[in-house]
Amino acid sequence: MHTKTDSEVTSLDASSTTRSPRRPAYYVQSPSHDGEKTTTSFHSTPVISPMGSPPHSHSSSSRFSGSRKINNHRNNNNNNNKHWKDIDVIEEEGLLQSQDHHHSLTRRYYFLAFVLGFFLLFTLFSLILWGASRPMKPHITIKSIKFDHVRVQAGSDATGVATDMITVNSTVKFTYRNKGTFFGVHVTSTPLDLSYSDIIIGTGNMKKFYQSRKSERLVNVAVMGSKIPLYGSGAGLSSTTGMPTLPVPLKLNFEIRSRAYVLGRLVKPKYYKRIHCSVVFDPKKINVSVSLKNSCTYD
Repeated sequence: MHTKTDSEVTSLDASSTTRSPRRPAYYVQSPSHDGEKTTTSFHSTPVISPMGSPPHSHSSSSRFSGSRKINNHRNNNNNNNKHWKDIDVIEEEGLLQSQDHHHSLTRRYYFLAFVLGFFLLFTLFSLILWGASRPMKPHITIKSIKFDHVRVQAGSDATGVATDMITVNSTVKFTYRNKGTFFGVHVTSTPLDLSYSDIIIGTGNMKKFYQSRKSERLVNVAVMGSKIPLYGSGAGLSSTTGMPTLPVPLKLNFEIRSRAYVLGRLVKPKYYKRIHCSVVFDPKKINVSVSLKNSCTYD
């Protein structure tokens, strides 16, 4: 039996070492893209499992596609969040605009209601004042008339017609009392006409005045006429002295107008009083006041 020497043993071990079987090589299949067509290619570089078993790792393209899906999902979530945030902002702005519009309409309605209410209340208040002022008509009393001078003489009118002519100088007195408790009045009058047989022989103009509330005054008005033609009516008045010898019936007519300013110029009731007096001129009572308290009517 042949015994192997140490050198042979050593050479055998070395050869066994060099001739040890190779570990299997595995190849990774990855898709390659060329335009719109997809082909499959094999990489020549082997991937060797460290433990000699087939590798189980994923390719880089798979990891890339996975991460891209994650990123796309995150981007979609972010976009969705932004979209909903934009919708929330738009809805909030719409609500704010709707509220502002509602408040604007409400303020406008309140303003219109205030104006209308104020107008109605003011009108009602004015009507109340007007109604309350109507019974407070001024009170007028004709007191007397005094003839200072009366003379009848022959003459002619502006056309040269001969006729009797009369000259009168007299004074009429009356009292004016404002019964208004919360307003004054402005008083005017038509001319005071003194007539004989429908012929005006004397005229007087009262000066306008203001009468405060709940007050009274005595008014004097001069009624005069100078050389008024009497034509055929003066036959019974003429005398040698120029003074009528018999009582002469006369009439006094005028109208007093009063205007009250209760509420400025908005409420201003008016009062009219027409006065008719029967006057008798007595030649024996010259320069004497003749009472007219029971000789006048008031319309």
